Amino acid sequence: MDYRACYEKGRACLKAAGVPEPEADARLLLEYVCHTGLNTLLAHGDRPVSGEERGEYEALLEKRARRIPVQYLTGEQSFCGLSFRVNRHVLIPRQDTEILVEEAAKRLEPGMRLLDMCTGSGCILISLLAMTEGVRGAGADISAEALAVARENGCRLLPEAKRPGWYQGDLFGALPADGGQFDMIVSNPPYIPGGDIEGLMPEVGVSEPRSALDGGEDGLVFYRRILAEGIPFLKPGGWLLLEIGAGQGAAVKEMLRGADLSAAEIRKDYAGLDRVVLGKKRQR
Repeated sequence: MDYRACYEKGRACLKAAGVPEPEADARLLLEYVCHTGLNTLLAHGDRPVSGEERGEYEALLEKRARRIPVQYLTGEQSFCGLSFRVNRHVLIPRQDTEILVEEAAKRLEPGMRLLDMCTGSGCILISLLAMTEGVRGAGADISAEALAVARENGCRLLPEAKRPGWYQGDLFGALPADGGQFDMIVSNPPYIPGGDIEGLMPEVGVSEPRSALDGGEDGLVFYRRILAEGIPFLKPGGWLLLEIGAGQGAAVKEMLRGADLSAAEIRKDYAGLDRVVLGKKRQR
C-alpha cells in the first residue's frame, strides 16, 4: 500500500468514527509513524508504506477512533514555538494559553522571580523562561506525574542555567515556608464547573485529567484559593496573571479588586473571548 492510499484509509476510518477533523488527524498520525512531513502526502503520495508502519498506523487510528487525543498518541504538542512532551497526566497545551504567556512576558524583567501555579506540562513557565533573560522560575502542581512531565520538558527545552525549581503539593502548600516572595505569579488553574465536564467532547472530558479541569461547582474555586493563599507570596508591586474560562472574566476581575490588587484588567484571546485576568499587588 502506498502513502496516499494509507492516508485515505485512515481518513475514512476516523470520519466513520465521528472524529472531528479526520483529514488532519489521519495525516498527522501517518507523518508520526513514517517520520515524514506534509510534503510527503502532496508530492510523494506513491511512497511505499511498510507492513510494520501500516500496522502501527492502524493501531493509532483505532485509538484515535476511541477519541484519545492525537497529542497523547504522538506524545507531543507545539506551544509558543516549542515542542512539549505530553501524556494523559497533563492538559494538552492550547493556543489560547499563549495569550497568558504574551501578557506575562511583557511584564517580566531581568532579576525577577516567577511562579507558575498548577504548572501541568510546564508549558507556560518554560516558554517564559525560554523567551526572557535573567528570570528565575518555579513551578508547582499537586500531581507528581504532571511534575515529572514538566521536569522532562524543562531539561529538554532549557539550558541548565534557566531551569526552574519544581514543587509538589496542594497549591501554595507546595512551596517551602522560607521560599520568599515572587515578582509574578501565573496560573492556568482548573476552571470548568464540575457539572459541565461530562458534556465536554470526549477528547477533553474523558481523556484529559479531571483534576486539571474541575473548578468546583461554579468553576471559580481555584481562583478563590489562589487569591486567599497566594497574595502573601506576591511582592508589593508584583503581578498576578490568571487564565479564565468563558464567561468568568467579570467575576474573577472583581475577585482581584477585592484582594488588594490594582490595575485589574481582562485580555481577550484570538477568538475575542475573555481569556486572561491580571492585576498588580498594591505598594505599601
